[in-house]
Amino acid sequence: MLIVGSPIAHEGRLFNCAVVMAGGNILGIVPKNFLPNTQEFYEERWFSAAADCRVKEVIIAGKAIPFGDDLLFENTNMPGCIVGAEICEDGWVASPPSGQMAVAGATLLVNLSASPEILGKRQYRRQLVSSQSARCLAAYAYASAGPGESSTDLVFSGHSLIAENGTILQESERFCFNTSWVYADIDIDRLQSERRKNNSFAASSSMREYRRIGFALHPLSGSLPLHRALERQPFVPAVADERSQRCQEIFALQTTALARRLQHIGTKNVAIGISGGLDSTLALLVVVKVFDLLGLDRRGIDAVTMPGFGTTKRTRDNAKKLIELLGVNSRVIPIDVAVRQHFNDIGHDETLRDITYENSQARERTQILMDIANQIHGIVIGTGDLSELALGWCTYNADHMSMYGVNCGVPKTLVRYLVSWCAESSYCGETRAVLEDICATPVSPELLPPNAAGEISQVTEDHVGPYELHDFYLFHVVRNQFAPKKVLFLAQVTFAGVYEDAMLLRWLQVFYRRFFAQQFKRSCLPDGPKIGSVALSPRGDWRMPSDASVQLWLDELEDLND
Repeated sequence: MLIVGSPIAHEGRLFNCAVVMAGGNILGIVPKNFLPNTQEFYEERWFSAAADCRVKEVIIAGKAIPFGDDLLFENTNMPGCIVGAEICEDGWVASPPSGQMAVAGATLLVNLSASPEILGKRQYRRQLVSSQSARCLAAYAYASAGPGESSTDLVFSGHSLIAENGTILQESERFCFNTSWVYADIDIDRLQSERRKNNSFAASSSMREYRRIGFALHPLSGSLPLHRALERQPFVPAVADERSQRCQEIFALQTTALARRLQHIGTKNVAIGISGGLDSTLALLVVVKVFDLLGLDRRGIDAVTMPGFGTTKRTRDNAKKLIELLGVNSRVIPIDVAVRQHFNDIGHDETLRDITYENSQARERTQILMDIANQIHGIVIGTGDLSELALGWCTYNADHMSMYGVNCGVPKTLVRYLVSWCAESSYCGETRAVLEDICATPVSPELLPPNAAGEISQVTEDHVGPYELHDFYLFHVVRNQFAPKKVLFLAQVTFAGVYEDAMLLRWLQVFYRRFFAQQFKRSCLPDGPKIGSVALSPRGDWRMPSDASVQLWLDELEDLND
């Protein structure tokens, strides 16, 4: 499709228009609505506005061509690809025509512009294009006149932009006399998904009727590369400054939420289990910050280490050092004897290291924490993260349960960055060194005995799969609501050379099976703060039946496997 600017004369009037062409034909002509007539602009001297035209067609080369600002162009070979066009000033007014076009179904909005450059206008233009694409839940392509149009008192820069739902995908270099262009892939599926989820968008009724002009763009042959950025860790900003800012905001959300809960129930004491791993470390750092904000004594934090059959010296030492350095109250309660008594009570053979062997330890730890919370008239702070909740990688009524879960909105791939950010921004010396070593420790529940060297033998990702893959799947399945075929395709593009296709398919099948099968655990989650756009609270974003069937999703993946 080609859309070009052109003056169109009709019945003694001249209109500033966007001429839309495809397949060797003019599909329609869209006249400009708003004609600026201030400062350097004097368009009303020459042009008439769209409202001044009373016809629905104009004759060009003997053919009747649809004419008007009520035209949308629908690609019949790509469901959901509907194009709407506006011109320059139309996009700068309080209520741009593109807003009504979007409500009427347009997913790709284009703006043909001759916007003169002045100091500071580039940033304003970027914000305008980005904001309109976000407001319309659409893609917005903006092309402006280039330096060759500059004359007399005005300079044009050729600034072109493509945005999708608030994100600038591509942007041209300004002030370039050579012909330049920008291009980007637009994810129509994603835009349609966003609109389906947003009932406010659906409730926005268009104030006018639009004529839809059909056309057919044939798919390009062969396999084409994607020209859009796909992040291996979609929850973690790639740019260091942005990542630091994100960490600061997440930490503020966590601390504010917990501070409000402590104020509401009127307690000055909490109990928290510390394992020397990432999740419990982040939760402890949040609690310490909250106590400092509220002016509470850090000794009101009962940090409990509960070494068991799988606890290694590295994690035990890191937990002990961190507790001491942070100045919180320390309790060390080994669970070996109590768990062995429990094995004896239920008739379980300790040499059988199965799910009962593992979960008995997790439940013993939770019982200890709950009872300590009663002792100190406080609450238990949960440490489990969003990724574990998605996969159900938590023991029901054990680490699954608490009185407030501060990490429930933070995915595993982001937890490490948050702890690292805390180490760099708030701590130094030995405390920072301990936090850095915790970040370098493999993720493990430490429920199976260490190996002969005394190191962690039970690495979580060896069993459940790489967290970077599961967080990638979580984002595109829950946030974007993509079908399995598309999720796998995006993973193949993103992780090419890192994981083989068979491995990506295997762990995606695992993700779907676990995500559906473990919903019953999410259906009774304790309270915790929503952090990002992916949240699994049954009281908020995620209302999923515990017995929903995964078969449709697995069938689609099985077809791909065949």
